Amino acid sequence: MGLFEKIFGSHSDNEIKRIIPVVDKIEALASQYAAFSEEQLKAQTGILRDRLTGGATLDEILPDAFATVREASRRVIGLYHYRVQLIGGVVLHQGRISEMKTGEGKTLVATLPVYLNALTGHGVHVVTVNDYLAARDSEWMGKIYRYLGLSVGLIVHGLNNDERRAAYASDVTYGTNNELGFDYLRDNMVTYKNLMVQRDLHFAIVDEV
Repeated sequence: MGLFEKIFGSHSDNEIKRIIPVVDKIEALASQYAAFSEEQLKAQTGILRDRLTGGATLDEILPDAFATVREASRRVIGLYHYRVQLIGGVVLHQGRISEMKTGEGKTLVATLPVYLNALTGHGVHVVTVNDYLAARDSEWMGKIYRYLGLSVGLIVHGLNNDERRAAYASDVTYGTNNELGFDYLRDNMVTYKNLMVQRDLHFAIVDEV
């Protein structure tokens, strides 16, 4: 480590320092969300979407959205996002790479920015390396999204165009890089727009980049 880095810190350290106040806001909401009834927690999806419609930005609703997913995850699948996972979630939302060690829960981390960005109604893609992981995560993590009122789709080999179109119309769509990539290429070769299976691309998270 050079003298400059010792004094001023690395770029990653400085970026994390900027994220810490956001994470503090999320953690400060924990007791409030833990006290919510099932109906109150599930209602947050509609409330947050109304805030977006009213002019709020994704960054402005991020603390409440992350707190919602965090509590829903605890209730539905028994997993609670740790502080380092909240940091990773903010990094992914910002469109950057979040490098985490094995066992630090990368799959769970992704639920935070996925839920937040799915609130726009434009759809979110979660890209995995194989059909098994896509199917597993769409069912496992999908329980959180469905609990909060979001739809979940799965793109795997063997689906026809109608099935693919329905999956892509979901709030959250899981699939492999091969399937999503080839669907994109095929969509760019069709003669008529109604033959396309994907809608406009909005936000994606690549698991194991």
